[in-house]
Amino acid sequence: MKKLMISIITLFLLVSVTSAQEKMEKKPKMRYTAVPMEKATLVQKGDSKKYCPICGMTLPMFYKTSHAAKHGNVDKQYCSIHCMVEDKEVNGSDLSDYKVVDNKSLKLTDAKKAFYVVGSNKPATMAMVSKYAFAKKVDAEGFAKVNGGEIKKFDEVYALVSSELKKESAMVAKRQKKMQMMGEKVYNKMCKKTDNKFSSTADAKTFVTKNKLCGQLKGKKLQAVGIYLSRR
Repeated sequence: MKKLMISIITLFLLVSVTSAQEKMEKKPKMRYTAVPMEKATLVQKGDSKKYCPICGMTLPMFYKTSHAAKHGNVDKQYCSIHCMVEDKEVNGSDLSDYKVVDNKSLKLTDAKKAFYVVGSNKPATMAMVSKYAFAKKVDAEGFAKVNGGEIKKFDEVYALVSSELKKESAMVAKRQKKMQMMGEKVYNKMCKKTDNKFSSTADAKTFVTKNKLCGQLKGKKLQAVGIYLSRR
């Protein structure tokens, strides 16, 4: 009887451990570019402050490639240097005081003094080639040693992005077209309807979440709905 009880307890513990391990394995892994909301420094104001004003992507999700700049007295923050360059070169925004997230401290630092690792094996944001910045050269060198890539300064990276802007914008537009189609399906299936017009994906996402138009919609589906509503 005693041996039977020990066997039952052992089996119970084994099942419990296995179940816990399976739950841990099923938990989605946070993408490299992302940080928890409480660790992200957001400099924009207003209800849409956590979204990139150009593409509408959620800034904490792409925080490690985030850039910021001043447009007059207004702080703007972008998911990537691609969107910042697009805002200046295509939209004609007069930007100054460039900042970038230091991947070591997760704080915003002077972009013109930063050291960028270009072409590492980490995922790129709004581009085909990844670009991660560090306040200290030693940190950039350590990152490049592990993940690959070349160390460049801001002016070099800005020129690179500017030269690739047309090609990469075409790539992004193609992806967003697919997202728009997905967003229409999600909106028609899961959301309360609205006749509001939106000037950007960021504004649309803010309206959707603030008014709980689609329940607790998040991530890729929310981005897709935002793109659809801003373009319909």
